[in-house]
Amino acid sequence: MSGSLQHPDRDPDRRQFVAQEQEPFGAVLSCIDSRVPPELLFDTGLGDLYVMRTGGQAVDPVVTGSVEYGPMTSGTPLIVVLGHQRCGAVKAAYRSMRDGGPLPGNLQTIAKALKPAYEQAVREGGADPVETMARAQVRLTATALRSNHDLAPLVRKGSLAVVGAYYSLDTGKVQVLTGAPS
Repeated sequence: MSGSLQHPDRDPDRRQFVAQEQEPFGAVLSCIDSRVPPELLFDTGLGDLYVMRTGGQAVDPVVTGSVEYGPMTSGTPLIVVLGHQRCGAVKAAYRSMRDGGPLPGNLQTIAKALKPAYEQAVREGGADPVETMARAQVRLTATALRSNHDLAPLVRKGSLAVVGAYYSLDTGKVQVLTGAPS
């Protein structure tokens, strides 16, 4: 947030260190938005994070399998579902569902995946329904991952935390919405 970045572990020595094996401390499922690259937002280096990026953090079996990879193969202890302010994918999906008009190409698949968040946002209301939907998508996705058949046992025994978070483009602050470890 302050702008005093450390840029850790981004040199040739780190590349050599992680060339044969990786042990990331976290997995981040975030949006494809060009303004929210997790490695830069969290000031991490090579080998620190598994990162999956989809429009609006939409998930399907391939994405879920990618998120499961770290915790299930190397004991990665943290998954963060990271939504953000002014998400274009959420905005497009919201407008499509509100207006009843399909999105072009495979963008409609993203809108379909975001439908539960849309429905929740409609129920909740609020001053900005797109922001409400973006936050709902984070919470729903984190909850689904937390209760996932393969991840839930890791969560129950305390070896995995699944956190839903929201990034402010205006301030650079990441707010935890759900699943903060105790």
